[in-house]
Amino acid sequence: MGAVTTSWRGRLRDNWPQGDTALYVTRPGREDLPPGRARRTMRVIGPVMGIVWAVFLLQPWQSAWDSSPGWERVVSLVAIAGLAISFAWVVLTHAGPHGQTMEPRRAALFLLGQTGLVALACLAADQDGLVGLVFVCVSGIFLLRDPRALGLALWSAVLIVVVPRLVPGWDTIDDLVISVILASVAVFGFTQLVMRNRQLQLARDEVAVLAVERERERIARDMHDVLGHSLTVISVKAELAAKLFDVDPARSRTEMLEVQNLARTALADVRGMVTATRAVTLSGELAGARQAFDSAAIEAVVPGTIDEVPEELRVLFAWAIREGTTNVLRHSAASHVQITMTANTLTVDDDGTGPAADERGNGLHGLVERARAAGARVEVSTSPLGGFRLLVTTTREVAP
Repeated sequence: MGAVTTSWRGRLRDNWPQGDTALYVTRPGREDLPPGRARRTMRVIGPVMGIVWAVFLLQPWQSAWDSSPGWERVVSLVAIAGLAISFAWVVLTHAGPHGQTMEPRRAALFLLGQTGLVALACLAADQDGLVGLVFVCVSGIFLLRDPRALGLALWSAVLIVVVPRLVPGWDTIDDLVISVILASVAVFGFTQLVMRNRQLQLARDEVAVLAVERERERIARDMHDVLGHSLTVISVKAELAAKLFDVDPARSRTEMLEVQNLARTALADVRGMVTATRAVTLSGELAGARQAFDSAAIEAVVPGTIDEVPEELRVLFAWAIREGTTNVLRHSAASHVQITMTANTLTVDDDGTGPAADERGNGLHGLVERARAAGARVEVSTSPLGGFRLLVTTTREVAP
């Protein structure tokens, strides 16, 4: 048993996609980046974009540097350097796919401080210092990641148009208005792309986790259904063979040969379970139930035909018969069992000990999940025979 367990676990581990490639699907004819590489790419784009924009601060810096020596020059140069540092901080901490938005009030104070630095830069750089408003707009978009941040672009454009007309000796720089608007729209589009990419990645990661969880549940359910039933029948037959060993050696040998065949079948079922190629048939489960009850000396009434059962319910009924048979053999101490099938119901009744306080073990829980997926329900109650009743019935119309 240990070897079998190791085998199927190893096979699942070897065949399951690992790392960033798990559950990643590319569109036909297109080479998409794996999610991990995409994340690394997005982390690089933000800082590079910030550095490119920061180059434009060279113009006001040069204007301030070339101005007359004095305290205005020093203040302007310090202000421009402070604006560059604050912008770099925004890009490094808020521009990437993992960047967080800032609380609006704090963001407003931060942007107001940057605007003050722009005003100080204009002391020596004159109208060239207004270039800093571009960086205020971009910082606001990175910090807020909200369409309202585009209002900064409009406000900055107004300042660029109005302020030079109010300050004597300043020239208007209408091209800067276009630069502010284009930069703001471009950066806003970039931040939206980053956010959507991040949301897509989170959704993909969640799908991968759910898929792994579903696969684990499937293996656990199938392991119980396959091995639980097979080992129960093997136990019954081995016990019968031991009792017949001295009384009827030939019959004992026959039972042990059947145990051997059952063990091989169980091993094949486990292998099929891992590769999802195992087939369960209603007729096969009825025959197996009939044989198992006969070996356990339980009087059983088992349907001889499945023609009345629609195709879409046969697999579910097969699993239900397997679970019902396992429960009778393992728990009920019954002497009589009756299996009844109609077009939309399956009933397994016995005259054993009846339902326990905790009726739903792993097997019944797995059967409930299968039934729900097939549009059916499972009910457990006391049988008219005095023991346990397992009822599976469809909750929707089925084709005749």
